[in-house]
Amino acid sequence: MNEANWGLQGNEWAVDMLRQHIRQDGIRHAYLFSGPPGVGKRSLALRFARAVNCTEAPEAGEACGLCKTCKGIQKMQYSDLAIMQSEAGKRILNVDQVRDMQHSLYLKPYQGKYRVALFLRFQEANDAAVNALLKTLEEAPAHAILILTTENSEQLNPTIVSRCEILRLHPLPVERLDRFLKSQGYDAVRARLLAHVSGGRVGYALRIGMEKEGNFLKEREGRLDEMQDLLNSTRVQRFKYAEKLTKEKRKKDEFSNFLESWGTYWRSELQQTLEIWGTFWRDVMLTRAGSKSPMTNIDRVEQITALAEKTSLGQARKLVIENEKAIERLEKNVNARLAMEVLLLDWPSVRSAKK
Repeated sequence: MNEANWGLQGNEWAVDMLRQHIRQDGIRHAYLFSGPPGVGKRSLALRFARAVNCTEAPEAGEACGLCKTCKGIQKMQYSDLAIMQSEAGKRILNVDQVRDMQHSLYLKPYQGKYRVALFLRFQEANDAAVNALLKTLEEAPAHAILILTTENSEQLNPTIVSRCEILRLHPLPVERLDRFLKSQGYDAVRARLLAHVSGGRVGYALRIGMEKEGNFLKEREGRLDEMQDLLNSTRVQRFKYAEKLTKEKRKKDEFSNFLESWGTYWRSELQQTLEIWGTFWRDVMLTRAGSKSPMTNIDRVEQITALAEKTSLGQARKLVIENEKAIERLEKNVNARLAMEVLLLDWPSVRSAKK
């Protein structure tokens, strides 16, 4: 099974680079894949692990996709593949996890040619874990490949980054993802919405597009509807909403369980709401500026256009910045209700187009 681009969508240059490393016997001991959540970092890492270890490879740099090794790696159940990530709900990769990996990494491969250690979301590693990994990066055995993933390489220790081959992955153009989703059986309306909401991130679009995961799209729609109501509300009504929202607790459902199984930890209900609102204000700002960048909330064009006409570019930019600051405050454990009240007081009071 000689799949074009290793069966992945986008980032062809990255696949070509890794393929050439294999063919030219120039595999690096450590790689760093960076990019936003859902862009395909883990998928690329697993495809790379298959390509270096496939026992029935049709040619160098490819994987059959059918042998026991390929299937095991794809399921992340392979003896020579170690996957390190934060413990569920903690968002901290600790030193004990790194040390456990180090012990196995120095052993000879059991089945394949290489032992592959995959560190997901390495920006969540604590200082002790980072220091422990540095020694391994400097003295990695020839049969070992370490792959780190992160949302942004600037979040990491510079020495860690300097020891790795860096591949910065990018989302697909929205139009291309739209076409791909249609080819996967999504109807035109849903494919277009998923392509825009995901910002071109294939993995993210596929996850939120699954039927049993309709919760996120429904929640997004509800939060945007509430946003429109707040823009037409009084100060007292906004304070009441801030109190109500800061008391809400996220329910543990099939959706959140699924995301945790993928190593994705949703922020709190409040933070997620702010992120949804942030995409809306960004759309308003881009529309006001006359930008041709694709909107995120393509199903809210009428509302966004109406707001952009009533908001100056400076005001729109300020609303985007203040929303980002509110998220940062929550991450620093600032009083949530106070942060929400301050944010909502800065919102304009306008009548926007209804959905």
